[in-house]
This record gives sequence, C-alpha cells and structure tokens, in this order.
Amino acid sequence: MIATAPERRLAIKTFVAPFSVGIVREAALRELKRGGQIYFLHNDIDTIRTTAERLAQLLPEARIAVAHGQMGERELEHVMRDFYAQRVNLLVCSTIIETGIDVPTANTMIIDRADRFGLAQLHQLRGRVGRSHHQAYAYLLTPPEDALSAQAKKRLEAIQLMEDLGSGFYLAMHDLEIRGAGEVLGEEQSGEMQQVGFQLYADMLKATVSALRAGCEPDLSEPLGVTTEINLHSPSRLPETYCSDVHERLVLYKRLASVDTTDELDLMREELVDRFGPAPESVQALIACHRLRLLAKEKGVVKIDAGPERTTLQFVKQPPFDAGKLILLVQRDGRIRFAGPDRIRIGQAAPTLEERVAVVRDFFARLK
Repeated sequence: MIATAPERRLAIKTFVAPFSVGIVREAALRELKRGGQIYFLHNDIDTIRTTAERLAQLLPEARIAVAHGQMGERELEHVMRDFYAQRVNLLVCSTIIETGIDVPTANTMIIDRADRFGLAQLHQLRGRVGRSHHQAYAYLLTPPEDALSAQAKKRLEAIQLMEDLGSGFYLAMHDLEIRGAGEVLGEEQSGEMQQVGFQLYADMLKATVSALRAGCEPDLSEPLGVTTEINLHSPSRLPETYCSDVHERLVLYKRLASVDTTDELDLMREELVDRFGPAPESVQALIACHRLRLLAKEKGVVKIDAGPERTTLQFVKQPPFDAGKLILLVQRDGRIRFAGPDRIRIGQAAPTLEERVAVVRDFFARLK
C-alpha cells in the first residue's frame, strides 16, 4: 500500500454540515483572504447558473466563473485557463473537475448536496484541493440530518473520519462494508463474503457455476449439494496419540472433508497409515464416515444414524432415484420400514462398527 504522502503535504480538513449561507461565506472569505481559490461544486447543470448568481450576491469580493461538461470545448478551456491563472478565484462547477485538474492555489472545496455522491467519488473530489503545502479544507454540505438516508450518513461519516493522508485504501474497504461486496452472479450490490469465509464462498460459487453450465437451476437452499450428518455411535476422530500436532490434525480433517471420490479417500487412508502407522478404531470410524458420506450424497441422504439395534436414514425432499425402488424394497424386506415421509428404519442389529457400516452400504447397494 502507498501510504506515504509527498513531502510537506498536509491532510485535508473535512467538515460535514447542513447547508448554511453563513458557512459558505465564512469558508470562502477565509480562502480569499489568504489569496487562494475555491471550488464550489454544484452538480446540477440546469440550476448551476442560478447558483452562480446567488454566490455573486453573497460574495461580491469573489471573481466567479462557471464550468460544466455541456459547455463548448473552447469556452471550457478559456474558463479553466482563467482559473489556473487566478483571474477567477471561485469556480462554480460540476463533477467535471473530478479528474485531470491540478491547481495548487485552490485549497478550499465546498460540495453542495454531498449526500448524493458515493464514497469513492467524494474522496476523488476532495483530492482536487490540497495539492501543495498549504492547508486545504473540504466542506460537505447536506440537507437537514433527518432528510439523509442511513447509507448517506455512513458515507459522510466515513469520509470525515478518514481524512489522514494515505487513507484511500481503508476508505475503499469501508465503502465495501457499506455497500457489500456484491453478487458475483447477480446485479444486487449486497452480501458479505466474510460472513461465510472465502473457502466456503468459493465452493458455493463453483457449485453454482457448475449447475448453470449443466443447464440446471442452482438450489439456493442447498448451494453445496447434499451434506450428510452421520452418527455411527462410535468415536470418529484423529486422537492425539495418533497425530500429536493439532494444526496437522486440522489440516487432515479439512482434507478428508474435501474428498469427493472413494479413490481419493483410499489414498488418504494409505497416507495416514504411511505417516502415522496402523489406524486405531476411531480413525477407522472417521474414514468409514467419509466413505458413507460419499455414498449418501449420491442417494440424497441427509442423515444416517446407525446404532447397535437399528439404523435410520433421512432423505432430501426430492431424492435423486426412483421412489418406486424404495417402496419395492420395503415391501420385500420386513426389516426395512418407513418412519416418516422422508425416513426409513432398518431393524437389524449391528453391535460392531463394521456391521453398522455394512448395513448402510448393503442398503445403498440394493437401492440401485
């Protein structure tokens, strides 16, 4: 980040206040008395001439000119030459001065209806003054406070607080916080990536793009597809006696959760055995959970509860298989029963971990 200001450069003092004739006259006279020049920004071309006439009555001491984008090229060039040469000391202008103007002697800016401008635009406009070693001032004039929107108040508060030199980056971050980072696949400027974390956000975006490319409508209720909750009634974890480094365990948990195929899971199991030795029962249970997770995702199963006496499976509302096969399976096998509109119960005893896994895998195999 470039946060170091040029030598002898001073921060621009910024004031936010309701529009007042007294503030305009006091700010303008202070600048005129020290031999400087003033920008008065009125971004409405239909009334800019009327505004210039009112300023002429309020400030008979000033030499006033008008500049806006609908003026002829030669006329505009003549006005700007006069302002640069200090033959004009108060320029009533539109946002045409936003870029490309560098007048070291212009060190006061008065912005009328500052609530109508964006945060980045206010920062850019404010940068037109203070281009030398003189102290510069920016006055952001607004309607009465009760007429301001909530976002306008936040923008004005941010621009007033962040007046230090080199604060442009932080101002941009504040602008993102106010408006939201925006929808990547939509038109609305809303949404906060930090609320879900970058990795999860990227995964959700990838899943949505894949669905759109496949010609399907993304499921906003399940943006990452089916996520299965599995309970084998047995500890499933990487114990400290097996992998002592807590950071390494977290990395391994994340890698296991990111596995998408059984081949990848087999490679992970081989890696664990190679690095840490034979897997204890809790590690075997962890790998079994992820193996069932991959099978359950294909069948649209959101929950598996495999206990010593019975096993319960819960499906999504619209499972990705022929429901008739499930009904036929229930009719043929008396141990399998419906336990609700989206659940089935398998009344088969399975005292050990291997037997519980086998019950679930056998059910999935028969559901093909």
